[in-house]
Amino acid sequence: MLRRLIFIAIVLGFFRAGAQELNSPQLSQYLADNPFVLAPTYAGIGDHVKVRLNGLSQWVGIKDAPQTQSLAADARIGNKSGLGIFLYNDSNGYTRQQGARLSFAHHLTLDRYEDEFLSFGISYNFNQFRIDIEEFREATGLPANDPSVTDDRSTSNHNFDIGIMYRYNKFYVSVNASNLLDKNLTTFNPTFEPNELRNYYAYIGYRYSKNKNSRVEIEPSVLYKLFESDGRSETDLNVKVRLYDFEDYYYGGINYRFLNDQIGKPLYIAPFAGLKKSNFYFGYSFQIILNDILAYSYGTHVVTVGMDLFQGISNCRCTY
Repeated sequence: MLRRLIFIAIVLGFFRAGAQELNSPQLSQYLADNPFVLAPTYAGIGDHVKVRLNGLSQWVGIKDAPQTQSLAADARIGNKSGLGIFLYNDSNGYTRQQGARLSFAHHLTLDRYEDEFLSFGISYNFNQFRIDIEEFREATGLPANDPSVTDDRSTSNHNFDIGIMYRYNKFYVSVNASNLLDKNLTTFNPTFEPNELRNYYAYIGYRYSKNKNSRVEIEPSVLYKLFESDGRSETDLNVKVRLYDFEDYYYGGINYRFLNDQIGKPLYIAPFAGLKKSNFYFGYSFQIILNDILAYSYGTHVVTVGMDLFQGISNCRCTY
């Protein structure tokens, strides 16, 4: 046990946790049995091909509010590795982002009898960001002409993520670094535009049940993120409860997100619920915004649907 505690301390100290830009929005969709959207280390954990579709409709009630769609899929390759792909499209007013992430993970069994595993992951990221001037409008609704913008400004970004994850029985901890490379500022204003895209984060949780045959499972978890560009950090506190019906289950829970210098002033509180029925998944969350936007918006909808395909592609314990 001492060896495991020392290992966890080393892992948590390996990364600090950073900035998110040229990336897909990370809200509560990872809680819909969809952790691969967070980290490459989850690629191939499962004896099937996992496919998840996510839809985010942010700041409902505000015109031209952000809208995001994404597809995540990962699968086992052999008994020790996994591959995954993540595609997303994000629109926010006159700006558009599209991107892809290709991931590889390798999983090691430290102790098969104690279900102790160690995973490593790496991702290649491609993102394209552009300003859509064709949508520029005056207050009257007529097309607007801005002499300082004469064409659709766009830029592409190539980057990488890395991560490591430790699992012991029903405990897990992963630490990750995203967007390792600095941004090329040749198409931006280097005086005001930060070039550090890196964000670092740790995800820790435990799945508790009274005994092996219990139908109820409680899963508290914490997601901590640090943004390198401005030093901000934020935390998600989560509680998830599953009710099992043989191999199917239903779940519900709460997600509480706050900036770490404003713990008592959450960015939002998000109740969520979902189910697994046979190989079909569905999850829904509603972010209740608790900052100044509340006067103009009802909140944010997050919907996840998914399927597990080709079950049984690996019989290694580390797939579970």
